[in-house]
Amino acid sequence: MPDGQPVAKAFQRITHLGIGAHQDDLEFMAFHGILECHASDKKWFGGVTCTNGAGSSRAGAYKNFSDAQLMTVRRAEQNAAAVVGKFGVMVQLDYPSGAVKSATDKSLKNDLKKILAATRPEMVYTHNPADKHDTHIGVVIATLQAIRELPRGQRPKRAIGCEVWRDLDWLPDGEKFPMDVSGHDHFAAALNGIFDSQIAGGKRYDLATLGRRSANATFFDAHTTDQATQMIFGMDLTPLIHDESKDIVEFVCGFIDKFRDDVKAKLSQRLI
Repeated sequence: MPDGQPVAKAFQRITHLGIGAHQDDLEFMAFHGILECHASDKKWFGGVTCTNGAGSSRAGAYKNFSDAQLMTVRRAEQNAAAVVGKFGVMVQLDYPSGAVKSATDKSLKNDLKKILAATRPEMVYTHNPADKHDTHIGVVIATLQAIRELPRGQRPKRAIGCEVWRDLDWLPDGEKFPMDVSGHDHFAAALNGIFDSQIAGGKRYDLATLGRRSANATFFDAHTTDQATQMIFGMDLTPLIHDESKDIVEFVCGFIDKFRDDVKAKLSQRLI
């Protein structure tokens, strides 16, 4: 609890909940929610990081760190980001990646169900189910399964799958959930820069994240001047959390089919 509030009170005030796989995923993918709550006295962002950070890349000053040492560093970085971001609560579940990726281990799903029941957020941000990182897929599936097991009256109003290890530029424009985060570049850079172990460890996530948001804003619409300078694209997963009969695989592949149809139609028009 970054501001020292009692646990129950801190959890109950959460309106926006980010559920990410690794330390720093929240800041990269759920910045929209962090921003929504940062200057508000009525909205509170809660963060959940599912893994322990043991498998993180390491170079430079961190190249000789053991898994245990790096886990300690990454945990501290995430807690520091929660303070800067004014999170209402920061939960680190400390799972090894193998457990998150397992199709049979339900421990993460059960933990997320408890957190969701305790927070009752209106909005959930997690990984998009077309992400190419297996641990991210494990997190979004566990999140969807956890929400689906809640009573209907306790489920979030909306769930958004966000960009990290695969962007969502390919989504048809009508299917995108655009999140304008313009005008807060310094705040975003401050949050991203906290994760020095990864930046110095050989991955310039700080530059890549802001660059992607800038590209999204410019390339979103080819026929108008830019309406935003920083934009995050999301996949709206709300139909999946309100109708558990919907097949997750078919739902996601439906977007891929629409992308394929759009490409095929544009090419066919020119090749008549």
